[in-house]
Amino acid sequence: MGRVHFYLRERLDEVRGRVLYESYEARKLPPWERVGITWLTLFASWLVVSGKFSPPHIVTGALVTLLIAIITRDFLTEDIRQTGHLLSKAAYIFLFLVPQYLFIMAFRLLESNLRVVKNVILMDINPGIVKVKSDLHSNAGLTVLANSITLTPGTLTLDVSKKLGEAYLYIHWIDVEALDQQKAGVKIKGELEEWLKKIFW
Repeated sequence: MGRVHFYLRERLDEVRGRVLYESYEARKLPPWERVGITWLTLFASWLVVSGKFSPPHIVTGALVTLLIAIITRDFLTEDIRQTGHLLSKAAYIFLFLVPQYLFIMAFRLLESNLRVVKNVILMDINPGIVKVKSDLHSNAGLTVLANSITLTPGTLTLDVSKKLGEAYLYIHWIDVEALDQQKAGVKIKGELEEWLKKIFW
């Protein structure tokens, strides 16, 4: 009975993993869209950083960044969800989602700084490590979320664990306000994860 139970559980884990993989593959952008978004990002960065807008400079920048985009397309865009047209998606991400995410992040940084200052002045510190579940599945999305949490003073992402389609973050919190996994997740992640879910899966 024990071996049958172990075998069935192993098979169930295997099926879950396969479903997750196929779901991920179905949502990936096609290669030409990955090249397009990567090229737009690199080319815009080229223009901003160089500050030169002569025709030879623009043509050189366009060609060089296109070559780099073809080679490195998966680094930046592999985990981005497949929805809508390429240009509308790029515009939606870079003109709407990213600026709002940065604004929210700036607000979270200010709020966390003030909270840590209060904790230090009042010596009201209750450090601990909490385990928080994430609704993100992609490596890129989890990396951005983990780094965003680490950037806010008072929290430090120690580890990310993915198992059977579920992802968990282990976070050192300078003042543990809730031991419940869900409540701690709401306080630490705030609205950051909801915004990332609009880009990553």
